Amino acid sequence: MKNELMIVWTTANRDTILNMICLYALNAKIKGWFDEVTVLVWGASQQVLSEDSEIREHVTKMAEAGVKVIACKKCAENMYIEKHMKECGVDVFYTGELLSDWAKSGKPLMTF
Repeated sequence: MKNELMIVWTTANRDTILNMICLYALNAKIKGWFDEVTVLVWGASQQVLSEDSEIREHVTKMAEAGVKVIACKKCAENMYIEKHMKECGVDVFYTGELLSDWAKSGKPLMTF
């Protein structure tokens, strides 16, 4: 059975993004703390990701290391940034059901 983690990233706080979310997600994957790491970009975090080149670089590095980076399509549509999310290599789709199923499964879930 795979050891999976989902990090729900909603904060627009740059310090938390760079020093917790990006750092932990990358290390959790490359150091083998979890077999699979998924980062769900939701809400205000999408706006920050679409505007901040340094954060985009970190997200690209995470994805290259095998972290799954996904984003809520409805949020992206509401903010007119779906194109920007996809340009960052983020998989954009409606994520409400995925998040609900994950929470019900008992698999680890971190929120920021």
